Amino acid sequence: MSNPQEELLPPSAEDDELTLPRASINKIIKELVPTVRVANESRELILNCCSEFIHLISSEANEVCNMRNKKTINAEHVLEALERLGFHDYKQEAEAVLHDCKEVAAKRRRQSTRLENLGIPEEELLRQQQELFAKAREEQAREEQQQWMSMQAAAMVQRPPLADGSVASKPSEDDDDDDEDDY
Repeated sequence: MSNPQEELLPPSAEDDELTLPRASINKIIKELVPTVRVANESRELILNCCSEFIHLISSEANEVCNMRNKKTINAEHVLEALERLGFHDYKQEAEAVLHDCKEVAAKRRRQSTRLENLGIPEEELLRQQQELFAKAREEQAREEQQQWMSMQAAAMVQRPPLADGSVASKPSEDDDDDDEDDY
């Protein structure tokens, strides 16, 4: 017999791949007993028990699968494995979860086929999309042109036009020296 303390130790690196994520186990424990503190030793024991339970069920489901000459373990094989191992209560709970999962999957399939059920060919949808993109590009170009025109108008306000209609340029520093020559 092995030492019970050794069983509580974390699995070796090669066995670590066969365990559940500790974070998931911790989350489940917290959800089930939020007001109770659980020691690390107890968490490891729960992790080992969960891993062992999954291994037991999957091994039995594999045997059921092999008896039926199938290559893939499916939900019915797992449910029969629970029955064969004496987990009748778990079987009922697992059937309820399986039913819920099937409903969620069916809902996702219905949502993904909504586009297909519109009755509009894919080519028409693509044409409509391209048309919307073209309108968006035109609107963007119009907005950019309006922004450019308002910037030009703002620049004109800063430099009023001369009598001949041209815009006065900003005087440079060299022009200040020329003022003395004008006298």
